[in-house]
Amino acid sequence: MTPTDPLIELAIRFAINATAMLCLMFGMFYRRYRDKELATTAAMFNIFAFSVLTILSSVEFSIAAGFGLFAILALFSLRSETISKIEISYFFGSIAIAVICSVLGTGLGLVAMIVAFVLVAAWLLDHPNILESADSAKLTLDRIEAHMLADPVQMRADLSKRLGVEVMNFQVIELNYVNDLARLNVFYRTEGTTK
Repeated sequence: MTPTDPLIELAIRFAINATAMLCLMFGMFYRRYRDKELATTAAMFNIFAFSVLTILSSVEFSIAAGFGLFAILALFSLRSETISKIEISYFFGSIAIAVICSVLGTGLGLVAMIVAFVLVAAWLLDHPNILESADSAKLTLDRIEAHMLADPVQMRADLSKRLGVEVMNFQVIELNYVNDLARLNVFYRTEGTTK
């Protein structure tokens, strides 16, 4: 399935790209996490990347120049605020869809199939009913508990009691004995969350 007119093919590729990006960022990510800023940013990056890569794939473009393009994208992450792993995954997915759709020379059937695979995989892997649903929070304690590292079960019980939720796990990020501070990532489940 390859249209003879390059403009028609480009329009179809853009339609596949835009539809897939809207499904990923606003149909899945925004509905689950309600982060308008990241959804909008990823959508704009998708459109920009699609535009740039469409032009670049129609001219002589070396592998070194491709790596240079991704190095520029990496600089953005160094200069911006830290985002979570799930946000990075959706952001990369949005850019990946643009790359898949913009590379000329691949059949439209293959492009549609790969994009559908990406969307189904994202929907399944991040679906709250597939993996046990848990929330996380960063926590700073003004005292380093003696059993923090020695007895994780007791520490989980203490955190559960203090926070009023079921703490499933915690991760020690930093122990500061000078100021007697502990920074933790706490993974918890509220009573209303399905098990």
